[in-house]
Amino acid sequence: MSETRATDEQVESAVRRVDQSGEESDDDSLSTEELRAQVEAEYDFDDFTPEDMARMSPEEWDAVFDPETWITGEQLLERLEADLKTRVARRDVFARIERLDEPDRLVAYSDEGYAVVYGDGSIEGQGTVLRDVKPSVALCSMDDYTVEEPPENAELPEPTAVPEGSGEFGNLMIQVIAGALLLSGAILGGGAALSGELGIISGTVGLLFLSAGFLLFFTVANARLSDRFRAEEYRNRLRAVGIGADERPEFLPESARETVSVPDKSTEEEGQTAAEPPEPPAEQ
Repeated sequence: MSETRATDEQVESAVRRVDQSGEESDDDSLSTEELRAQVEAEYDFDDFTPEDMARMSPEEWDAVFDPETWITGEQLLERLEADLKTRVARRDVFARIERLDEPDRLVAYSDEGYAVVYGDGSIEGQGTVLRDVKPSVALCSMDDYTVEEPPENAELPEPTAVPEGSGEFGNLMIQVIAGALLLSGAILGGGAALSGELGIISGTVGLLFLSAGFLLFFTVANARLSDRFRAEEYRNRLRAVGIGADERPEFLPESARETVSVPDKSTEEEGQTAAEPPEPPAEQ
């Protein structure tokens, strides 16, 4: 199966899909082998997407995905760590990724939430990080899902390494054009008095050139201010998760910290969810 990206809604739709009322199906008349052959002919598993997962019926899901093949344990955590780091490098996910032990688990957290994933596929957490991690847990537990190798330094950058903005070449080009318009407008305006009957026309064109030049300069200035604001906001988020310092957000529970004693998962607290490998879509 090819590398895929998945949103929470798409994966949950695949996990909890309910047959739409009124649809007629003859799947019951087919054997498992016949249905598997039919599904393999209909779907391209070399380029299987979350949308394909959402379209599959419960019977089709059962026929092609064997629960006995779900990946768990250390292999699941290693695949999940690589997948999340790749998504962080692509800026699909904003989170700090850490591998902790006693028990072996993977922790992802940001200033807006956290997720703790254990080797058996269970997951606890809250906020946007939990929402972003759930699809990766489901996909990485599938043997047919290919996990992309993360690039080097696939982590959140240091706050001091965040540039003020991008697109300086484009801003420079706009400034050159704006300067040319201002110069042309000044020449036309200055020569309007010497243009005789054409003075009104050249003066009007010169005024338009001047207005366009000032508008372009204003656009560049506004873009630079916006870039600086976004860069500073991003730096503040990085500092909030402890990048550049040995700190973690105060709201993280003990299970998301490097401690010896971790609460028993059998007594789930509020905010925990059972995220075992995806079950076949439920029938209504």
